[in-house]
Amino acid sequence: MAKRGILLLRISIGIVFFWFGIQKFFPGLSSAEELASRTIETMSFGLIQQQVSMPILATWEVLIGLLFIFGYRMRLALPLLFVQMLGTIMPLFLFPAETFVPPPLVPTLIGQYIIKNIVIVTGAMVVGAHHMGFYGHKGKS
Repeated sequence: MAKRGILLLRISIGIVFFWFGIQKFFPGLSSAEELASRTIETMSFGLIQQQVSMPILATWEVLIGLLFIFGYRMRLALPLLFVQMLGTIMPLFLFPAETFVPPPLVPTLIGQYIIKNIVIVTGAMVVGAHHMGFYGHKGKS
């Protein structure tokens, strides 16, 4: 686990981003498409519509995925991931009626889908710390 765990964590985060991102290039394929496009439209005060937001988001996520899979340009990949994740959590605040059910703090399936990203963010933090040499070894793993 110690020898390959961080390498596999980095690659698995990359696969998740690539897989979910590639779906967004094909209208109607991603289960997160409607929520993501509504979130972006709301956050941009209606300036960015779905036909623009989905290709941008798809490209962003696929880029993060490829950078993580190949361990390339991690100093770029990590901030891209963290900014994307900030957008991902916004439905919890923008659309609480869709992400939680009474009693308070009981997440819907959509809410669970968003909340599980805590694991991805903390995993990316571990990968970043390792990449930057905070675990006694600096490198691509």
